[in-house]
Amino acid sequence: MDLVIISGRSGSGKSTALHQLEDEGYYAIDNLPASLLPALVSHAPALARGEATGVAVCIDARNAAADLSRIGDILAELPTTVRLRTLYLDADEATLLKRFSETRRRHPLASRELPLAEAIRREQALLEPLASEAGLTLDTSEMTIHELRDAVRQRLVGTGAGVLSLLVQSFGFKRGVPADADLVFDVRMLPNPHWSKELRLLTGREAPVQAFLEAQPLTGELFLELSGFLDRWLPHYASGARSYLTIAIGCTGGQHRSVYMAERLFGHLAAHHGPVHLRHRELL
Repeated sequence: MDLVIISGRSGSGKSTALHQLEDEGYYAIDNLPASLLPALVSHAPALARGEATGVAVCIDARNAAADLSRIGDILAELPTTVRLRTLYLDADEATLLKRFSETRRRHPLASRELPLAEAIRREQALLEPLASEAGLTLDTSEMTIHELRDAVRQRLVGTGAGVLSLLVQSFGFKRGVPADADLVFDVRMLPNPHWSKELRLLTGREAPVQAFLEAQPLTGELFLELSGFLDRWLPHYASGARSYLTIAIGCTGGQHRSVYMAERLFGHLAAHHGPVHLRHRELL
């Protein structure tokens, strides 16, 4: 049985993720009491009627605090026949405040005594046990609904048991390191095409920038070092029961060097490992 648990703070996109899995054929349940997970698993075959891809449930801060605090013990009760994957969604506090302001929704923990900002922080503390259990964490601060749905489809749907799903992501350090990165590589030591007027407005996807970088000896040396490191250690991540790995490649602005290197590493990993996905954060 394939069971996906979705959790995260309110406003982070849990409903969007659950709806995407439902569209992919999962039997979807929102706001399931965590204590009912073992019972749900025992009834899942009848619920799915043999037609569903699996079961997806959303567990959030509306649960009893006592159940959230012992989520590890609850998950340990599940049969070994269950293929369990846990997705935790989050966003920075400013983004969550903005989303609630725009939608005018009421936060589930907010009250006259507990203002919105404090409710958001309280929710983070309540959900920490679930966050620590998550095999995949996504920061949705900069994601649109469509990008989140794509991320859920790419990372959760169609990946077989025991397969390490990879995401190669370029980014710019000026906007910070991606919160969901597992491995971070800095390529700012490479010559910067930004200082060439002819290349400044182009990206690392375009031939003139690629030609500029490939003419630098350091570029080839760095690619060999990074690809060799990943070839050496990715099998060990996979054998450690890891299902997802995000490899973040950063430069100053996330437009030239990191994009070029992410594209090149993506091609290498797609040929030798898999499944692998590619995302350029600053080019969205």
